[in-house]
Amino acid sequence: MRSLLYLPALLLSGVIACGQGQSAKSTQPEMPLGFEEYDPVSTLKVPEHKLTKSKYPFIDVHNHQFQMDKEDLNKLIGQMDDLNMGLMVNLSGRGFANDEAESTKFLDNALANVKKTSPKRIALFTNINFSNVNDKGWTEQAVKTLEEDVKKGAKGLKIYKSLGFSVKDDKGKRVRVDDPRLDPIWAKCGQLGIPVLIHTADPKSFWDPMDRYNERWLELKLHAGRKRGPNDPVPWEQLLAEQHSVFRKHPKTTFIAAHMGWYPNDLKKLDSLMKVFPNINVEIGAVIAELGRQPRASRAFFEKYQDRILFGKDSWVPSEYATYFRVLETNDEYFPYHKKYHAFWRMYGMGLPDEVLKKVYYKNALRIIPGLDKSQFPQ
Repeated sequence: MRSLLYLPALLLSGVIACGQGQSAKSTQPEMPLGFEEYDPVSTLKVPEHKLTKSKYPFIDVHNHQFQMDKEDLNKLIGQMDDLNMGLMVNLSGRGFANDEAESTKFLDNALANVKKTSPKRIALFTNINFSNVNDKGWTEQAVKTLEEDVKKGAKGLKIYKSLGFSVKDDKGKRVRVDDPRLDPIWAKCGQLGIPVLIHTADPKSFWDPMDRYNERWLELKLHAGRKRGPNDPVPWEQLLAEQHSVFRKHPKTTFIAAHMGWYPNDLKKLDSLMKVFPNINVEIGAVIAELGRQPRASRAFFEKYQDRILFGKDSWVPSEYATYFRVLETNDEYFPYHKKYHAFWRMYGMGLPDEVLKKVYYKNALRIIPGLDKSQFPQ
């Protein structure tokens, strides 16, 4: 009889337990896990040196600020101070207006804003408007505008990847990166002593089949517009060959290849290009994930070309600089990158020597980009 008295309680506890089990089960992802859901927490116990500021003040040669003509720059300077960024190069000097007069006004206002607020902390590069490239006299006018912009205070020229991709003449024909109409522009940069920071193409994986073998599969799934067909608009190899043709034709002009020329994952190939073209330098914007998975090869490359590598980041997300500092400065092992869709693999620090760090962080930029204030940087 006593056992029967306990039966309702047992049944009730069983119902509760069953309900809890169902609730717990419902919070679990369906099995098997997909690649996007799988996000294991490492059990590895190793020394960690999480950095929020760089060891030395640095110059970011690849940055984009889109409202510098009117924004309060004091907030930006404060964010730079938090990172120990001594100087920012805003490559979007003329903004993105298609109208030449509007972009000139944007540059003039941006230069005035910088001069008023922070002339020692921010530098601007100018840009080229290719919309009327087929017009008679376009080349001469572009060269004249370039000269005027440099006289106003522009420190260099930034070429966007639209050249080679989407820039077309009045017949709808793609304008090649090495189009002869542009030769006077590259030559003028050499005469003026200003560098050309040029972005051509995108990662090779964007042209590859989007299948299980593509390292950028997740990025291409999340950002479908980045996927290209094998000939969209031409093969990847052709775009870079056109860029290299420009380097070859203009040995007296200093070039900075954005994103390490899209060869950060093939340092042997990049090494061969650095040998062939002594007038090119590289910056590391958006490719630290490639360097962080091959720390020994990366360190050897940085030591070999320590006078020709510059710090760059590209997108302005202050929290992401920590990954760059940690890869460059520490010997940390197996730490996460800040975007899974860029790199699902872990990072390893290069532990660069101080003298190499100083060159990458600021010395090379001070030498290559004219007119930057040197007073805030160590010798």
